[in-house]
Amino acid sequence: MLPRNGGTPLLPEGSRDASYHLQIEFQPKASAEAGVMNSQSGYSKCFDDDGRLKRTDKSKILSFNVRYSLDGVSHIITAVIGSGVLSLAWAIGQLGWVAGPAVMVLFAFVIFYTSNLLSQCYRSVDPATGKRNYTYMDAVKANLGGKKFSICGAIQYINLFGVAIGYTIAASISMMAIKRSNCFHKSGGKDPCHMSSNEYMIAFGITEVVFSQNPDFDQVWWLSIVAAVMSFTYSTVGLSLGIAKVAENKGFKGSLMGISIGKVTGTQKMWRSLQALGAIAFAYSYSFILIEIQDTLKSPPAEHKTMKKATLMSISVTTVFYLLCGCMGYAAFGDDAPGNLLTGFGFYNPYRLLDIANVAIVVYLIGAYQVYCQPLSAFVEKWSVKKWPRSEFIGKEFEVPIPWYGCYKLNLFRLVWRTIFVAVTTVKAMLMPFFNVVVGIMGAFGFWPLTVYFPIEMYIAQKKIEKWTARWVGLQILSFTCVID
Repeated sequence: MLPRNGGTPLLPEGSRDASYHLQIEFQPKASAEAGVMNSQSGYSKCFDDDGRLKRTDKSKILSFNVRYSLDGVSHIITAVIGSGVLSLAWAIGQLGWVAGPAVMVLFAFVIFYTSNLLSQCYRSVDPATGKRNYTYMDAVKANLGGKKFSICGAIQYINLFGVAIGYTIAASISMMAIKRSNCFHKSGGKDPCHMSSNEYMIAFGITEVVFSQNPDFDQVWWLSIVAAVMSFTYSTVGLSLGIAKVAENKGFKGSLMGISIGKVTGTQKMWRSLQALGAIAFAYSYSFILIEIQDTLKSPPAEHKTMKKATLMSISVTTVFYLLCGCMGYAAFGDDAPGNLLTGFGFYNPYRLLDIANVAIVVYLIGAYQVYCQPLSAFVEKWSVKKWPRSEFIGKEFEVPIPWYGCYKLNLFRLVWRTIFVAVTTVKAMLMPFFNVVVGIMGAFGFWPLTVYFPIEMYIAQKKIEKWTARWVGLQILSFTCVID
């Protein structure tokens, strides 16, 4: 997923990505940089052990003599502290004070453990020196292959497509909340301020078309950092408003078991509880882009070691935020907790602060959309290059000078395909503008197979863990427990 320049040495077919294919086919090969390579040791100042340009973490955080990748942490936080945090108060409201926080902590432990298993599958055979797998699907193919590879691909890319729809809906809701809040206060509460979400979804889609033209994951590192900052901004605002509401109420609302039967029917209670589990799963889901994030990290130390530290740091921070935001939101509203915490505050003061928070949500979603959709875009482009290796429409790049940016390499296929993808997700969002429903469905659909089942199966295959050993049984119990939940 990293940017490649001319001069990259030829690699085996299975190890090249779309960007690499494009440059091999249509750019001259330079040998000056390649001359830096030491043929005996396989070491290069310019290239990694797979012949690609060195992974380029932009900066590092040094703390207690432990090196964390800022790129890795920012990508994970951008992927995890997403719009899903806004539905956690509602989710806890369905489960209650006992089950709600407990489920969130349990999800955090499961995510951290399975993410560590998955990170060790970034390299095949040996997690420190083995052949790299550049994407989640590459890891599945290398370790499992066959039907499991095809099934995993379908689940992953459908899930990514669904996330794009959910983020488009969430962005439009926040933009509408800003408009409604200002309209409401301007009219003194007399104007109901009805409006359509379509124009806001279209505006979000146009923005994503522009940003989607960044060809590689590593080139959106700055957008990921901005998005991470924005996620902390709106989460902090939501938390602060929850605390203020609790102080105004002079006490906590809610019950131990959540919304009671009577206020809803037994069937509705069950459906809402399942939807709440899906919402929590959606809030924590990022494993299906973990390998792509890991592929941006430098080594040494081994990528899985850096990823373990980055995951621990990110999951710890996000879990604290989730518990605070979800619990304080539920304490503030009880059974009436809104499906979207900030837009649920909509017409309450301080409305300027709410406007800032909703702007932060929109900025966050612009970045998160790219983090999630880059793997799908790369898959389609890689497949297309392999299918039609001589097509100039697919492979040729044109250099376009852009003021204050430099030379942008325009690829017509990338321009057309990614524009179509954004347009389709935008139209789908217009047809189903219900944030909570999309969040619950996508969380339930993608969590177990992508976050639990495939990481465990790949780890078992890579470590060659024999059936019915204590370790194998323990991993299978974990997988079975998660699918039941």
